[in-house]
Amino acid sequence: MNDSEPTTAALPPPPGGDAAVPGLLDRALENLWARWRDIAASARGAVGAAPRPNLPKEDAERLKAQMQTCLEARGGEVSARARAAQLGRTYLALDAEGRRNFLMILARDFDVDREAVDAAVEAFHAADTDPVARGRAERALRRALEPPRLTLLTQFNGLPEGVKFLVDLRAELLGMARGEPLLQALEDDLKSLLRRWFDVGFLEMRRITWDSPASLLEKLIAYEAVHEIRSWQDLKDRLDSDRRCFAFFHPRMPNEPLIFVEVALVQGMSDNVQALLDPSAPVCDPKAADAAIFYSISNAQKGLAGISFGNFLIKRVADELTGEFPNLKTFATLSPIPGFRRWLDDELAERGDAVLHGGERERIAERLPPAADGEAERGVLEAALALPGWPDDEPLCKALKAPLTRLCAHYLANVQSAARDGGRPRARDPVAHFHLSNGARMERLNWMGDRSRKGIAQSCGMMINYRYRLGDIESNHESYSGEGRINASSALRSLAKGAAA
Repeated sequence: MNDSEPTTAALPPPPGGDAAVPGLLDRALENLWARWRDIAASARGAVGAAPRPNLPKEDAERLKAQMQTCLEARGGEVSARARAAQLGRTYLALDAEGRRNFLMILARDFDVDREAVDAAVEAFHAADTDPVARGRAERALRRALEPPRLTLLTQFNGLPEGVKFLVDLRAELLGMARGEPLLQALEDDLKSLLRRWFDVGFLEMRRITWDSPASLLEKLIAYEAVHEIRSWQDLKDRLDSDRRCFAFFHPRMPNEPLIFVEVALVQGMSDNVQALLDPSAPVCDPKAADAAIFYSISNAQKGLAGISFGNFLIKRVADELTGEFPNLKTFATLSPIPGFRRWLDDELAERGDAVLHGGERERIAERLPPAADGEAERGVLEAALALPGWPDDEPLCKALKAPLTRLCAHYLANVQSAARDGGRPRARDPVAHFHLSNGARMERLNWMGDRSRKGIAQSCGMMINYRYRLGDIESNHESYSGEGRINASSALRSLAKGAAA
């Protein structure tokens, strides 16, 4: 092959081939593969045969040369786009092992040049008394500290759906980077790059309706992470006249929601998600609603983990709804408590029935089947929760209500995770941390607010309302972020004080 021949002809088809099940991700990869084919075909500079899917060592050396060619930036913008497209198609053609090897080349061989950094630091110190020389030295040091791999990654920004490619690449990298310092450093670089590109000032909030493109509605079903959308009719119900769905979009990913929120316009603060999502419930007049309930907030792009948009989205949605429905007085969530059962299981393993108060142990034991009571090695509460049908056993469920709500209130209001990177402690529950960071306060616990299998497994069926008082959002955010103070209603705080020490 010579310099005038395209270098993409020998590339294998994208992973999965014709026999692959055409799921949402599979179709996206196939579309990306096809869209970049013609762009890559204009690349000049042969790199030999296409690498094998697992990218063994000898193929990796040719790939490294291909990456170096991309960095040399010979030719104009068209050539640069072609080389980036060719490199992206190479990555898409690799299997899991090959992709890890690909990313290791980026992480290891295109990191900062430490000798150049040392020389730049030395020049910076030498220029201490000369302001002009010091300015030049500062700029040279900044350039030396920027790894070449960032230049490579930035080139994808010029490709159709190139930003989406980088977002998905980071999603894969997050799993690979655990316990691998080189890949962790690459992931940090990519996160910093994406954080700059996804500044909230660049984002557009759009309402999603039943009349939105089918491809977008399909993504809504796929990305819903809180309450599964079970059918197209279920989705249609969630987009009815008394419901709203809003999402953030990036101009370089106009058909991909970044995060979306589902809202119910109701009277009063909702306390049960099954009632809220009941398909047989009558449609309410949204103009008569006095409460907007945020019942599902889903991050749609795993590759943007750690880059927060939720606080801005909630504020924007509240402003939008206030303008449309002046009667709205309450803005609140109906939220899961995903970490409660894991925390409770740890407490029971360590303390057993010592978490119970007064006659709670006896009341629970009276309502247990004899075999379950007798086999409980650590206590009756653990035995009760091990029964598959306990939520449907009315006497047992009633006996569990007081201890479980008290323990859950304690978990939410008092249990914190250790401080990270010198910061302040934070709420142990991830959903609590999200809403407290955004300026909400813990308002009310709802017993049996989610009777689904997932709700019982995560939080013994409980849900919580986080309330957003628009005038208090900033002060609540500051007190939590700055002081670590968990804002909670007096009722929830009193319930938490009654928990076992």
